[in-house]
Amino acid sequence: MLILASGSPRRKEMFDRLRLSYRVVTSGADETVEEPLAPAELVKTLAARKAGAAAPFSREEDVIVAADTVVAMKNKIYGKPKDAAEAHAMLAAFSGRTHQVYTGFAIRRAMKCHTESVVTQVTFRPLTDREIDRYIEEEKPFDKAGAYGIQEGAGIFVLSIEGSFDNVVGLPLTQLELALKREFSLSLFDFEAVGKRF
Repeated sequence: MLILASGSPRRKEMFDRLRLSYRVVTSGADETVEEPLAPAELVKTLAARKAGAAAPFSREEDVIVAADTVVAMKNKIYGKPKDAAEAHAMLAAFSGRTHQVYTGFAIRRAMKCHTESVVTQVTFRPLTDREIDRYIEEEKPFDKAGAYGIQEGAGIFVLSIEGSFDNVVGLPLTQLELALKREFSLSLFDFEAVGKRF
């Protein structure tokens, strides 16, 4: 059984898009980190923690996938905004500039846990305050790192990306598939829902 240790609707949509058979386990893992970590290490640490928290709800043969995403720019990490003012400040900071989206993922099976992080460079065009406020009012991006979803209305803000688009959404599927094959001799399509693909 494939287990997605995440309550993120975006990650669920990605597995659904591949027509996989899986179960969602929201682990409720503690996401506080005492020591300062670089973004790549932070997302790997939190992904591994989420996978470990889901382990008691799995069987030994199950494969657990967990992930964590943050946005960073000039060594500052941008998580999920707590309110509209913080969301506005984040998007204004990204206006006309390039930032980085880091997603760390963990694959856990039995006692083995493999983690990786992937980074994508995202450049926003210049934004007006009115555009930012309208986006926040309509999309309410308070559950998204960096206060935006590239697959939603914020796609119109993006001038260019360098790297994985899926990574910005919240799970780099290509890198996940490669890691499954290399580290566990498995594929996502080993968990294909019977009769669901064309």
